[in-house]
Amino acid sequence: MRWALVKVCLAVTTMVVIAFAVPLGLVIKEMARDRAFSNAEREAAVVVPALSITTDRDQLERVVASAGSDDGMAVHLPASDGRAAVDLGRQRAADADIAAVRRLGRASTTEVPGGSALLQPVALSLGTVVIEVYVPESEVSNGVATAWAVLAAVGAALVVGSVAVADRLGVRMVQPARRLVEGAQELGEGKLGARVPEEGPSELRLAAVAFNSMADQVVQLLANERELAADLSHRLRTPLTVLRLNAASLGESPAAEQTRTAVAQLEREVDTIIRTAREAKPQTAAAGPGAGCDAAEVVRERMAFWSALAEDEGRKVRTAGVDRPVRIPVARTDLAASLDALLGNVFRHTPEGTAFAVDVHNGEDAVIVLVSDAGPGISDPEAAMARGRGSGAAGSTGLGLDIVRRLAESTGGDVRIGSSVLGGTEVRLWIQLDGREPVRRGHRGAVRRRRRAVAGRS
Repeated sequence: MRWALVKVCLAVTTMVVIAFAVPLGLVIKEMARDRAFSNAEREAAVVVPALSITTDRDQLERVVASAGSDDGMAVHLPASDGRAAVDLGRQRAADADIAAVRRLGRASTTEVPGGSALLQPVALSLGTVVIEVYVPESEVSNGVATAWAVLAAVGAALVVGSVAVADRLGVRMVQPARRLVEGAQELGEGKLGARVPEEGPSELRLAAVAFNSMADQVVQLLANERELAADLSHRLRTPLTVLRLNAASLGESPAAEQTRTAVAQLEREVDTIIRTAREAKPQTAAAGPGAGCDAAEVVRERMAFWSALAEDEGRKVRTAGVDRPVRIPVARTDLAASLDALLGNVFRHTPEGTAFAVDVHNGEDAVIVLVSDAGPGISDPEAAMARGRGSGAAGSTGLGLDIVRRLAESTGGDVRIGSSVLGGTEVRLWIQLDGREPVRRGHRGAVRRRRRAVAGRS
């Protein structure tokens, strides 16, 4: 493509140079000829006043000598009053040409050895005098060769310049196209980090932008698939927890032992799937106006499920703030999955008999869901929030809190871990209602202010 563009540009420029240079050279040649004969006419005009005054041979010879140079002028007087014709100066034109000019009375040019001769008739009382001015060939072509050389040099410079410009344009077009091809090949080979610089002509820039956007979408789709596998696998932890608790109450029979072994194996397999598939999860899309769910209803539903297990383990359960509807811009299934993740952590990481509570605080611009327990607490909350790390204990993947965090961030909220009033861990899920960034208050102070606001409205 690059060399094809260079060849086309070379051919077009050469044609343009020839089309302009040849006519211009011919015009210059004609201008040089006209200039030479104009000079000859001016030299002939110098002699005309002298001819009108006198026809004396000696005086006319002096005039001709002063007007012409290097024997370049001649004056041909006609015969009259018994006088013979007189020729002054060096004659180069043929007698027939001189006679024809005298007879016709019109100026004429004729070819002579070494150049041309201008024959200028002048009508006097004694007859028609013919002034002959010799114009050498060198004077006719004076400056023409130089002009042709200049035109040739300019034409060559234009051709070379056009080739250089075409080569640069070809490089500017070919290199982005080649990089686009290489990027497509790399992406086809599975190199998901392949991207193309967005440069070059506008069309290639648009193609590069489209390619990079496509590559980003491919990476995002793959990440979504891995994340979906991880999240679905993590949601299996809730029924597995139920199975493990039920299996613990089956006694010591062989069937009970086999059931516990199978549940433990299933938990290990689920953990393996989660750890293998964990990647950055895209934010949960916030619901539009009129969509979302009733947080109070979802909390009541999930607490009814977990309360049965809490009763089996002797845990005290408290729920607050769910006696009235609380609309949030979050899908019902996403909120349920987040609550299951938080409550599952309570059952998994605290001893039996540990009390826990779920509080819902409905504010003007945000809804806060608090999950508190009376367990040993979390020594390093930042490490617990890191995806894939968890608490560091067996069976902890860290995906549960990450699911909760991403749900909150999809609305502009956040998740924080602190100490609860029950003495253990408190996880605060802040759901922003208007999509704005949450006000970064101190954790405990924000919760107390929310609780005072709720108490004042009730």
